[in-house]
Amino acid sequence: MVNSEGSDYMPPGQTQFPKGVLMTISAGQTLPDATLVRMGAKGPETVTLSSLLKGRKVVLFALPGAFTGTCSTIHMPSFVRTAEAFRAKGIDDIICLSVNDPFVLKIWGETTGATAADLMLVGDADGSFTKGLGMDFTAPAIGLIGRSNRYALVIDDGVVTHANIDDPGVCNMSTGEMLLETL
Repeated sequence: MVNSEGSDYMPPGQTQFPKGVLMTISAGQTLPDATLVRMGAKGPETVTLSSLLKGRKVVLFALPGAFTGTCSTIHMPSFVRTAEAFRAKGIDDIICLSVNDPFVLKIWGETTGATAADLMLVGDADGSFTKGLGMDFTAPAIGLIGRSNRYALVIDDGVVTHANIDDPGVCNMSTGEMLLETL
C-alpha cells in the first residue's frame, strides 16, 4: 500500500483508512496498513504493519496499555505462556500492539517476559490505527485516553482468518489460550 503522496513510506500515525471511515475487524478482511513504532537495535524505529504481515502467518493482539493491571497480569502473560504452542501451529510472529511509545514497550516487554518469549511489541503511538479500526476507548477516571480495546487476531498474509474481540473492560476472548483454541 502507498500513502497519499504515492510513496511506500507513511509517517507515524498515518494509516490507509479512507477519511471518516471506521472499520470493524472480522475474518476475511484485509487489515489496512499503518506506520507503527518499535524499539530496534539502534533505538526507536518506524515499521509498517504491511511489512510485518506480508507473506507471514501472524498473531496480533492489542491491549489498553503497558504496565496496566490486567494487561500485565492476565493478557500479556497469556501470550507468553502460549507462544511456543502458536509457533508449533505454524505462527511466524506474535505481535502485541498498544497505544504506547517504544520506550515503555521495551521495558514492559523485558519485565513481563514477552521479550524472552520473542514476542514483538509495537506502538500505535498516536492511536490512529486503533481509532481507524473503531477499537479505541477512553476512560478518563483511570487516566486511559484513546486506548485500544482488547482483541486478538490470526492474520495470514494480511488477511484476518480469526478474530476474537473482547467487550470493553473484559479480558477473556482475546487471551492467548482462547485464540489458540480457534486454530
